[in-house]
Parts: sequence; C-alpha cells; structure tokens
Amino acid sequence: MLKIEELVHAFIYSQCDFEKEIVLTNHFQADWEADILIVDAEGFSHEIEIKLSKSDFKNDFKKSYTNANTGEKFLKHDKISCGDYICNAFSFLLPMGMVDHDLIPEHCGIIEFYHNVDSWDTEFYIIRKPRKVHEDSYWKLNDKDLFIRKMALNLLQRKMEIKGKHEELIFKNPFDIKKLK
Repeated sequence: MLKIEELVHAFIYSQCDFEKEIVLTNHFQADWEADILIVDAEGFSHEIEIKLSKSDFKNDFKKSYTNANTGEKFLKHDKISCGDYICNAFSFLLPMGMVDHDLIPEHCGIIEFYHNVDSWDTEFYIIRKPRKVHEDSYWKLNDKDLFIRKMALNLLQRKMEIKGKHEELIFKNPFDIKKLK
C-alpha cells in the first residue's frame, strides 16, 4: 500500500518546480495544517489537501475555527470559499474515482492519482483547476522574514530528530519535547 509520504514525494517530484516555487509539506498555517503548500515566485499560494479515504474527505468539511475577536464559529470551506483564507487556491489530491466530483465544492481544485502497484509508478491528473479565492499575495498576508526563520527552525528540528534516531547524541536535543516528571 502506498504511504502518504511516498505519495507526497511522487507529487512534488513530478508536479513542482523547485527553482520557481517554495514547496512545503505538513506546514501549519492559519488555522489548519497544509499537507502540501506551494508558493510561486509571484506569491500565489496553493494548498493541496490529501485525502485517502471517503471518511477523511467528509471530515474535512466538518473542520471549523472560532474567530478570536468575535467568537463566531466558521466551517473551513466556508472560510476558504469566501476568500477569508491565507491561500489563493485550495485543491484536493485524491485516489482516482474515490469521490464523486459533484461532492467537491466549486472553489476546490481536484487532482486525482493512480498508483500502479506493479511498477510503483504514480500518475497525477488535474481534473479541475482551483478557483482563485482572492488576489492578495501570500507575502502580503505573511511576514516573509518570519516565514523563512520558521522554515529554518523547522529544518533544524527535523535534522535533530532524524540524527537522534540514528545515533546517540552526546548533548541533550533542545527540541525534544518531553513531559517533566
């Protein structure tokens, strides 16, 4: 069975241009974590949400957030569709034929994939391009310097995590988060 990490790798390897785009995986922004976030050279941002089961897909429409100022509760896709979202576009990445396209809101792009278990090749098909929900650059809505510092910290944390799994560190990893007794 194809693991989500393998799917992400296959997608970004075949669909993204690292010389022109910033590509992040599992990046927490705004109110949710983006499975894949792509920001192009002009600052156009595209979040891609991966769904591997119908139940996970349905649960995405139950996600909500509470406005800190007003206390009002909003559903995720209401927020995205009205343009009150940090990304310019939003798409679902799904196994081919898993969800009827009519169930996917018009503001969402649809990318389907087919994974051949014999050759281990994965092919991607853009079924519907996402609708641009607003014109603001990602960098108008985000502090670019803070974003870069957070990326650097994230890379350091992951490096320390991987290094700690493969070799004994002679100093305490400052990024280990453990409950104090």
